[in-house]
Amino acid sequence: MIRMNIFFYGLFMDVKTLKSKGITASNPRKGYLMDYALKIGKRASLLPSKGEKSYGIVMSVNEQAILDLYTQASVADYIAEQVNIVTFSHDTIEAVCYNLPATQLTGTNAAYAKSLFELSKKQGFPDEYLEKIKKMGKLAI
Repeated sequence: MIRMNIFFYGLFMDVKTLKSKGITASNPRKGYLMDYALKIGKRASLLPSKGEKSYGIVMSVNEQAILDLYTQASVADYIAEQVNIVTFSHDTIEAVCYNLPATQLTGTNAAYAKSLFELSKKQGFPDEYLEKIKKMGKLAI
């Protein structure tokens, strides 16, 4: 079984959500990806943006389970990218991050933004980042 590091920045940051999809994640580490900005349409994605930071969780997962996950219709349009994540303990970790191409990032999803806000707050991500999520979701929290 081949394990790999994946950087999750959306609702898949929640180990329980992954487990419900048949994925066992281990070694979760909080971190951020430099020069990428979180964008929320109907789903979330990270888009290149100089000077921005996007927060999430790096986890070790079974490679085949991730490949199976990203063939599901709701996330099949996401594309894998190799990235370097800076952890909260200042380590740099190579990981794979799945992103939706900018051309496919459409619409809005207040319910998704609200869930992501709550999950990100629970993870202890910076207030400035939480404010960005609130604005994207037009949330009155």
